[in-house]
Amino acid sequence: MAVIVDSAVYRKGERVDVACQTEDYAALKIAACQEHDFVWVGLADPTQDELDDVAKSFGLHPLAVEDALYAHQRPKLDRYDDSLFLTLRTLWYVDENDAVETGEINMFVGHDYVVTVRHGQGSSLHQSRLDLEGRTGVLTHGPSAVVYAVCDKVVDDYEEVAASLQEDVDEVESSVFSPDRTDDANRIYVLKREVAEMRRAVMPLKEPMRQFADGRVEGIDDDARPFFADVYDHVARTAEVIDGLDNLLTAAFQGHLARISVQQNEDMRKISAGAALVVVPTLIAGVYGMNFDHMPELRWQFGYAYALGLMIATAAGLWVLFKRSGWL
Repeated sequence: MAVIVDSAVYRKGERVDVACQTEDYAALKIAACQEHDFVWVGLADPTQDELDDVAKSFGLHPLAVEDALYAHQRPKLDRYDDSLFLTLRTLWYVDENDAVETGEINMFVGHDYVVTVRHGQGSSLHQSRLDLEGRTGVLTHGPSAVVYAVCDKVVDDYEEVAASLQEDVDEVESSVFSPDRTDDANRIYVLKREVAEMRRAVMPLKEPMRQFADGRVEGIDDDARPFFADVYDHVARTAEVIDGLDNLLTAAFQGHLARISVQQNEDMRKISAGAALVVVPTLIAGVYGMNFDHMPELRWQFGYAYALGLMIATAAGLWVLFKRSGWL
Protein backbone atom coordinates (compact mmCIF):
# COMPACT_ATOMS: atom_id res chain seq x y z
CA MET A 1 0.00 0.00 0.00
CA ALA A 2 1.29 3.47 -0.90
CA VAL A 3 2.28 5.55 2.09
CA ILE A 4 1.30 8.81 0.44
CA VAL A 5 -2.30 8.26 -0.59
CA ASP A 6 -2.69 11.72 -2.10
CA SER A 7 -1.42 15.28 -1.76
CA ALA A 8 -2.70 18.46 -3.34
CA VAL A 9 -2.91 22.25 -3.18
CA TYR A 10 -6.34 23.88 -2.88
CA ARG A 11 -7.25 27.44 -3.79
CA LYS A 12 -10.71 29.02 -3.49
CA GLY A 13 -12.33 25.64 -3.05
CA GLU A 14 -10.67 23.99 -6.03
CA ARG A 15 -7.73 21.69 -6.52
CA VAL A 16 -4.70 23.30 -8.14
CA ASP A 17 -2.61 21.35 -10.63
CA VAL A 18 1.00 21.32 -9.43
CA ALA A 19 3.79 19.92 -11.58
CA CYS A 20 5.59 17.97 -8.84
CA GLN A 21 5.66 14.60 -7.14
CA THR A 22 3.21 13.89 -4.34
CA GLU A 23 6.10 13.63 -1.86
CA ASP A 24 7.68 16.95 -2.93
CA TYR A 25 6.37 18.89 0.03
CA ALA A 26 8.55 21.93 -0.64
CA ALA A 27 7.04 22.37 -4.08
CA LEU A 28 3.55 21.94 -2.67
CA LYS A 29 4.17 24.64 -0.06
CA ILE A 30 5.55 27.00 -2.69
CA ALA A 31 2.51 26.40 -4.88
CA ALA A 32 0.20 27.36 -1.98
CA CYS A 33 1.32 30.95 -2.31
CA GLN A 34 -1.94 32.87 -2.29
CA GLU A 35 -4.03 33.86 0.69
CA HIS A 36 -6.23 31.03 1.99
CA ASP A 37 -4.38 28.43 -0.10
CA PHE A 38 -3.61 25.21 1.75
CA VAL A 39 -1.99 21.82 1.26
CA TRP A 40 -3.63 18.52 2.12
CA VAL A 41 -1.29 15.54 2.47
CA GLY A 42 -2.77 12.11 3.12
CA LEU A 43 -0.60 9.31 4.53
CA ALA A 44 -1.37 5.68 5.37
CA ASP A 45 0.69 3.68 7.88
CA PRO A 46 3.92 5.71 7.39
CA THR A 47 7.29 4.70 8.76
CA GLN A 48 9.15 6.96 11.17
CA ASP A 49 11.46 8.31 8.45
CA GLU A 50 8.54 9.06 6.16
CA LEU A 51 6.59 10.83 8.89
CA ASP A 52 9.69 12.70 10.03
CA ASP A 53 10.10 14.03 6.49
CA VAL A 54 6.55 15.40 6.54
CA ALA A 55 7.02 16.79 10.05
CA LYS A 56 10.18 18.65 9.02
CA SER A 57 8.48 20.14 5.96
CA PHE A 58 5.41 21.41 7.82
CA GLY A 59 6.93 22.05 11.25
CA LEU A 60 4.81 19.49 13.10
CA HIS A 61 5.21 19.23 16.85
CA PRO A 62 7.36 16.21 17.87
CA LEU A 63 4.93 15.04 20.57
CA ALA A 64 2.09 14.98 18.08
CA VAL A 65 4.30 13.21 15.54
CA GLU A 66 5.10 10.52 18.11
CA ASP A 67 1.41 10.00 18.82
CA ALA A 68 0.61 9.78 15.11
CA LEU A 69 3.41 7.31 14.43
CA TYR A 70 2.61 4.73 17.11
CA ALA A 71 -1.18 5.17 17.00
CA HIS A 72 -3.43 3.45 19.60
CA GLN A 73 -4.37 6.88 20.95
CA ARG A 74 -7.54 7.87 22.71
CA PRO A 75 -9.69 10.27 20.63
CA LYS A 76 -8.53 13.74 21.60
CA LEU A 77 -7.84 17.31 20.51
CA ASP A 78 -4.48 18.91 21.36
CA ARG A 79 -3.20 22.41 20.66
CA TYR A 80 0.44 23.03 19.78
CA ASP A 81 1.40 26.68 19.22
CA ASP A 82 -0.47 27.66 16.04
CA SER A 83 -1.55 24.13 15.06
CA LEU A 84 -4.03 21.47 16.12
CA PHE A 85 -3.66 17.73 16.51
CA LEU A 86 -6.85 15.65 16.34
CA THR A 87 -7.11 11.89 16.89
CA LEU A 88 -10.10 9.87 15.71
CA ARG A 89 -10.80 6.15 16.12
CA THR A 90 -12.22 4.51 13.01
CA LEU A 91 -14.65 1.59 13.21
CA TRP A 92 -16.00 -1.06 10.88
CA TYR A 93 -18.08 -4.15 11.57
CA VAL A 94 -17.33 -7.78 10.69
CA ASP A 95 -20.78 -9.35 10.91
CA GLU A 96 -19.78 -13.02 10.72
CA ASN A 97 -17.61 -12.60 13.83
CA ASP A 98 -19.79 -10.06 15.66
CA ALA A 99 -16.58 -7.99 15.79
CA VAL A 100 -15.98 -4.24 15.76
CA GLU A 101 -12.59 -3.63 14.16
CA THR A 102 -10.74 -0.39 14.87
CA GLY A 103 -8.28 1.87 13.14
CA GLU A 104 -7.09 5.41 13.67
CA ILE A 105 -6.82 8.74 11.90
CA ASN A 106 -4.53 11.49 13.15
CA MET A 107 -4.81 15.01 11.77
CA PHE A 108 -2.30 17.85 11.89
CA VAL A 109 -4.06 21.13 11.13
CA GLY A 110 -2.37 24.47 10.47
CA HIS A 111 -3.53 27.66 8.80
CA ASP A 112 -2.19 26.51 5.40
CA TYR A 113 -1.93 22.73 5.66
CA VAL A 114 -3.66 19.54 6.74
CA VAL A 115 -1.80 16.26 7.20
CA THR A 116 -3.89 13.14 7.74
CA VAL A 117 -2.22 9.95 8.98
CA ARG A 118 -4.36 6.83 8.74
CA HIS A 119 -3.74 3.48 10.46
CA GLY A 120 -5.80 0.39 9.71
CA GLN A 121 -8.22 -0.50 6.93
CA GLY A 122 -11.27 1.46 8.03
CA SER A 123 -12.55 4.85 6.85
CA SER A 124 -10.57 5.35 3.67
CA LEU A 125 -10.34 9.11 3.09
CA HIS A 126 -9.96 9.00 -0.69
CA GLN A 127 -13.70 9.12 -1.29
CA SER A 128 -14.05 11.86 1.33
CA ARG A 129 -11.48 13.91 -0.57
CA LEU A 130 -13.34 13.40 -3.85
CA ASP A 131 -16.67 14.33 -2.25
CA LEU A 132 -15.17 17.43 -0.69
CA GLU A 133 -13.58 18.48 -3.98
CA GLY A 134 -17.07 18.33 -5.47
CA ARG A 135 -18.37 20.78 -2.84
CA THR A 136 -16.50 23.97 -3.65
CA GLY A 137 -18.55 26.06 -1.23
CA VAL A 138 -17.48 23.86 1.69
CA LEU A 139 -13.88 23.56 0.57
CA THR A 140 -13.47 27.35 0.56
CA HIS A 141 -13.36 27.14 4.36
CA GLY A 142 -9.84 25.77 4.01
CA PRO A 143 -8.39 23.29 6.49
CA SER A 144 -11.57 23.53 8.56
CA ALA A 145 -13.45 21.94 5.67
CA VAL A 146 -11.03 19.01 5.63
CA VAL A 147 -11.42 18.50 9.38
CA TYR A 148 -15.19 18.52 8.94
CA ALA A 149 -15.12 16.08 6.00
CA VAL A 150 -12.92 13.59 7.87
CA CYS A 151 -14.95 13.81 11.08
CA ASP A 152 -18.20 13.46 9.14
CA LYS A 153 -16.95 10.33 7.37
CA VAL A 154 -15.74 8.73 10.60
CA VAL A 155 -18.98 9.50 12.46
CA ASP A 156 -21.10 8.21 9.56
CA ASP A 157 -19.19 4.93 9.87
CA TYR A 158 -20.02 4.92 13.59
CA GLU A 159 -23.72 5.03 12.76
CA GLU A 160 -23.37 2.15 10.30
CA VAL A 161 -21.58 0.05 12.92
CA ALA A 162 -24.25 0.93 15.50
CA ALA A 163 -26.97 -0.17 13.07
CA SER A 164 -25.21 -3.52 12.51
CA LEU A 165 -24.83 -4.02 16.26
CA GLN A 166 -28.50 -3.21 16.71
CA GLU A 167 -29.45 -6.03 14.34
CA ASP A 168 -27.31 -8.52 16.25
CA VAL A 169 -28.67 -7.37 19.61
CA ASP A 170 -32.22 -7.83 18.28
CA GLU A 171 -31.29 -11.37 17.22
CA VAL A 172 -29.95 -12.13 20.68
CA GLU A 173 -33.10 -10.77 22.33
CA SER A 174 -35.30 -12.92 20.09
CA SER A 175 -33.17 -15.97 20.86
CA VAL A 176 -33.14 -15.40 24.62
CA PHE A 177 -36.92 -15.08 24.86
CA SER A 178 -37.77 -17.77 22.33
CA PRO A 179 -39.42 -21.01 23.52
CA ASP A 180 -36.38 -23.01 22.37
CA ARG A 181 -33.48 -23.84 24.66
CA THR A 182 -30.57 -21.62 23.61
CA ASP A 183 -27.12 -20.84 24.94
CA ASP A 184 -26.68 -17.10 24.31
CA ALA A 185 -24.31 -16.16 27.13
CA ASN A 186 -21.19 -16.29 24.96
CA ARG A 187 -22.66 -14.15 22.19
CA ILE A 188 -24.03 -11.63 24.69
CA TYR A 189 -20.56 -11.31 26.21
CA VAL A 190 -18.98 -10.82 22.77
CA LEU A 191 -21.50 -8.14 21.83
CA LYS A 192 -21.05 -6.31 25.14
CA ARG A 193 -17.30 -6.30 24.52
CA GLU A 194 -17.80 -4.85 21.04
CA VAL A 195 -20.19 -2.21 22.39
CA ALA A 196 -17.49 -1.28 24.91
CA GLU A 197 -14.97 -1.01 22.06
CA MET A 198 -17.31 1.32 20.23
CA ARG A 199 -17.89 3.36 23.38
CA ARG A 200 -14.13 3.97 23.66
CA ALA A 201 -14.17 5.45 20.18
CA VAL A 202 -17.33 7.53 20.38
CA MET A 203 -17.57 8.97 23.88
CA PRO A 204 -14.22 10.86 23.97
CA LEU A 205 -15.03 12.43 20.60
CA LYS A 206 -18.07 14.29 21.93
CA GLU A 207 -16.05 17.02 23.63
CA PRO A 208 -13.85 17.95 20.61
CA MET A 209 -16.93 18.05 18.37
CA ARG A 210 -18.73 20.23 20.92
CA GLN A 211 -15.79 22.63 20.99
CA PHE A 212 -15.79 22.82 17.18
CA ALA A 213 -19.55 23.39 17.11
CA ASP A 214 -19.30 26.14 19.76
CA GLY A 215 -16.48 27.91 17.92
CA ARG A 216 -14.09 27.53 20.85
CA VAL A 217 -11.17 26.16 18.83
CA GLU A 218 -8.73 28.66 17.39
CA GLY A 219 -7.83 27.76 13.82
CA ILE A 220 -11.29 26.44 12.93
CA ASP A 221 -13.34 28.79 10.75
CA ASP A 222 -16.39 30.21 12.57
CA ASP A 223 -18.42 29.74 9.41
CA ALA A 224 -17.83 25.99 9.72
CA ARG A 225 -19.63 25.82 13.07
CA PRO A 226 -23.00 24.64 11.61
CA PHE A 227 -21.24 21.74 9.88
CA PHE A 228 -19.57 20.62 13.11
CA ALA A 229 -22.87 21.06 14.97
CA ASP A 230 -24.33 18.46 12.61
CA VAL A 231 -21.40 16.11 13.27
CA TYR A 232 -21.77 16.61 17.02
CA ASP A 233 -25.47 15.79 16.78
CA HIS A 234 -24.62 12.51 15.04
CA VAL A 235 -21.97 11.69 17.65
CA ALA A 236 -24.43 12.37 20.48
CA ARG A 237 -27.08 10.27 18.79
CA THR A 238 -24.66 7.39 18.32
CA ALA A 239 -23.63 7.67 21.98
CA GLU A 240 -27.28 7.29 22.99
CA VAL A 241 -27.60 4.21 20.77
CA ILE A 242 -24.52 2.70 22.43
CA ASP A 243 -25.99 3.25 25.90
CA GLY A 244 -29.25 1.70 24.75
CA LEU A 245 -27.51 -1.35 23.27
CA ASP A 246 -25.50 -1.87 26.43
CA ASN A 247 -28.67 -1.72 28.55
CA LEU A 248 -30.46 -4.14 26.22
CA LEU A 249 -27.59 -6.62 26.40
CA THR A 250 -27.54 -6.39 30.18
CA ALA A 251 -31.28 -7.05 30.30
CA ALA A 252 -30.90 -9.91 27.81
CA PHE A 253 -28.18 -11.49 29.93
CA GLN A 254 -30.31 -11.21 33.06
CA GLY A 255 -33.22 -12.70 31.14
CA HIS A 256 -30.96 -15.50 29.93
CA LEU A 257 -29.93 -16.32 33.51
CA ALA A 258 -33.56 -16.22 34.64
CA ARG A 259 -34.55 -18.63 31.87
CA ILE A 260 -31.73 -20.99 32.85
CA SER A 261 -33.02 -20.95 36.43
CA VAL A 262 -36.57 -21.66 35.28
CA GLN A 263 -35.39 -24.45 32.98
CA GLN A 264 -33.39 -26.01 35.79
CA ASN A 265 -36.46 -25.96 38.03
CA GLU A 266 -38.51 -27.59 35.27
CA ASP A 267 -35.83 -30.23 34.81
CA MET A 268 -35.79 -30.98 38.54
CA ARG A 269 -39.58 -31.37 38.56
CA LYS A 270 -39.40 -33.81 35.66
CA ILE A 271 -36.59 -35.74 37.32
CA SER A 272 -38.54 -35.89 40.58
CA ALA A 273 -41.67 -37.02 38.77
CA GLY A 274 -39.74 -39.67 36.90
CA ALA A 275 -38.14 -40.89 40.10
CA ALA A 276 -41.56 -41.11 41.78
CA LEU A 277 -42.89 -43.24 38.90
CA VAL A 278 -40.09 -45.70 39.56
CA VAL A 279 -39.89 -45.52 43.35
CA VAL A 280 -43.52 -46.39 44.16
CA PRO A 281 -43.61 -49.63 42.09
CA THR A 282 -40.20 -50.47 43.51
CA LEU A 283 -41.58 -50.04 47.03
CA ILE A 284 -44.45 -52.40 46.29
CA ALA A 285 -42.10 -54.93 44.75
CA GLY A 286 -39.80 -54.60 47.73
CA VAL A 287 -42.61 -55.27 50.22
CA TYR A 288 -43.88 -58.33 48.39
CA GLY A 289 -40.39 -59.57 47.86
CA MET A 290 -39.71 -60.01 51.60
CA ASN A 291 -39.15 -63.57 52.74
CA PHE A 292 -41.57 -63.73 55.68
CA ASP A 293 -43.81 -66.70 56.23
CA HIS A 294 -46.80 -64.83 57.58
CA MET A 295 -47.67 -62.01 55.14
CA PRO A 296 -51.14 -61.15 53.80
CA GLU A 297 -51.80 -62.55 50.35
CA LEU A 298 -48.32 -64.13 50.28
CA ARG A 299 -49.76 -67.53 49.40
CA TRP A 300 -52.73 -66.10 47.49
CA GLN A 301 -53.32 -67.47 44.02
CA PHE A 302 -53.78 -64.03 42.47
CA GLY A 303 -51.08 -62.25 44.50
CA TYR A 304 -48.65 -61.86 41.61
CA ALA A 305 -51.26 -60.32 39.33
CA TYR A 306 -52.46 -58.17 42.21
CA ALA A 307 -48.95 -56.81 42.86
CA LEU A 308 -48.38 -56.02 39.17
CA GLY A 309 -51.75 -54.34 38.91
CA LEU A 310 -51.09 -52.27 42.00
CA MET A 311 -47.75 -51.12 40.57
CA ILE A 312 -49.35 -50.18 37.25
CA ALA A 313 -52.28 -48.41 38.92
CA THR A 314 -50.11 -46.33 41.26
CA ALA A 315 -47.69 -45.43 38.44
CA ALA A 316 -50.59 -44.44 36.18
CA GLY A 317 -52.16 -42.37 38.94
CA LEU A 318 -48.89 -40.56 39.57
CA TRP A 319 -48.41 -39.97 35.85
CA VAL A 320 -51.86 -38.37 35.54
CA LEU A 321 -51.24 -36.24 38.62
CA PHE A 322 -47.83 -35.02 37.39
CA LYS A 323 -49.18 -34.41 33.90
CA ARG A 324 -52.00 -32.21 35.16
CA SER A 325 -49.64 -30.26 37.41
CA GLY A 326 -47.19 -29.64 34.55
CA TRP A 327 -44.37 -31.68 36.00
CA LEU A 328 -44.30 -33.90 32.93
